[in-house]
Amino acid sequence: MTIGSIKPVKEKKSRKSKQPVVDDQSPLLPTKHQEDGGFDEFNGASFSGAVFNLSTTIVGAGIMALPATMKVLGLIPGIIMIILMAFLTEASVELLIRFSRTSKSVSYGGLMGDAFGKYGKMLLQICILVNNIGVLIVYMIIIGDVLSGTTSSGTHHAGVLEGWFGVHWWNGRFSVLLVTTLGVFAPLACLKRINSLRYTSALSVALAVVFLVVTVGITIFKLINGSILMPRLLPSFYDLTSFLKLFTVVPVLVTAYICHYNVHSIENELEDSRQIRAVVQSALALCSSVYVLTSIFGFLLFGDATLDDVLANFDADLGIPFGSLLNDVVRVSYAAHLMLVFPIVFYPLRLNLDGLVFPSARPLTLDNLRFALISGGLIAIIFLGANFIPSIWDAFQFTGATAAVCIGFIFPAAVTLRDRYGIATKRDKILCIFMIVLAVFSNLVAIYSDAYALIKKNSSPRE
Repeated sequence: MTIGSIKPVKEKKSRKSKQPVVDDQSPLLPTKHQEDGGFDEFNGASFSGAVFNLSTTIVGAGIMALPATMKVLGLIPGIIMIILMAFLTEASVELLIRFSRTSKSVSYGGLMGDAFGKYGKMLLQICILVNNIGVLIVYMIIIGDVLSGTTSSGTHHAGVLEGWFGVHWWNGRFSVLLVTTLGVFAPLACLKRINSLRYTSALSVALAVVFLVVTVGITIFKLINGSILMPRLLPSFYDLTSFLKLFTVVPVLVTAYICHYNVHSIENELEDSRQIRAVVQSALALCSSVYVLTSIFGFLLFGDATLDDVLANFDADLGIPFGSLLNDVVRVSYAAHLMLVFPIVFYPLRLNLDGLVFPSARPLTLDNLRFALISGGLIAIIFLGANFIPSIWDAFQFTGATAAVCIGFIFPAAVTLRDRYGIATKRDKILCIFMIVLAVFSNLVAIYSDAYALIKKNSSPRE
């Protein structure tokens, strides 16, 4: 009687508890790799913790490149594109959730496997590897830029540590990133449950807000004293190359909203999995608001001098009281934010690499040696990439034009158009066709534009 009275209550709380739990043929211990790779017995994550974790997944390094998109598109089209991308992201995630529930898939990989077989699942895993390694390399590049400085167009922008202590071997890029990797990234990457990161996620969101508030305050002060010029509202193009350059912002915007690979992990740990849509909508509303404000005030503050990584702009005299102190607050707060975002993006990276390489092994969380080797190898690759890739714009365009667009738009649209269970509406299919056409066309043009500009740049000295 007691068991019968309790069981229906649990069935309302978690989608996982709706799956059969009694099977005479089931082994007591798992004998095969779990595709969802999580702690299935844990389903007590709160709504706020889930919102913070998903918001942290979204607001990573992408925010730093958004003011540069305003420089390319102009203020009005840039803001429209940020808002449009938020709506498209919400639509694509909703499709993932709906089809996952119908197919009883508890992971993105499981959904792709259900729709397209093992090769579909493998393709998704490869895309997540490419995207997340690229994104984490970007995080390290930005941290290196902030703390050790960067050089752009022959001009050196001093880092925080350079400004405080001068140039030394121990505050160079390699040394700073090595200490950060061993002292921050490695310990946080050792956590095996995504809900364990809810407090660091909340702190990372708070640090991003600190960055935004200080930037807005500086911009308003300079607007009042009349030292800011009218920003460019519309794009400026004068030949084919400059026109095609407009499309290079699409991969950056796509990358800025990618969170799909963590949606299932967060949903699986929710106390009430029915809240996942509200979690997604709340996180996207928060992040798109931060994105719009950062883009507007960052571009207002620096205009056409805005760098690909806007944090690098905060190394000069801003012409306001306590300008040097505010510069350091902005840069250090966001560098700390990225350090705390790292494990949230690293979690699905490790999970998908393990699923790709060891598809039949026991769950990764039960094998400490495999867990340590995969984690250490990935961190080493990311560390080396951050020391050899010079610009976050290059990294964003590569990952955005390849893996990110597949994860965010093409794969959810393909699952919907495949429609194995006949639940897709006509509106769904029209939306999916639009997402695929927009993603493929924009990214092909972006790749062509980058290649054309690179060839032209390399051939100009010989002319």
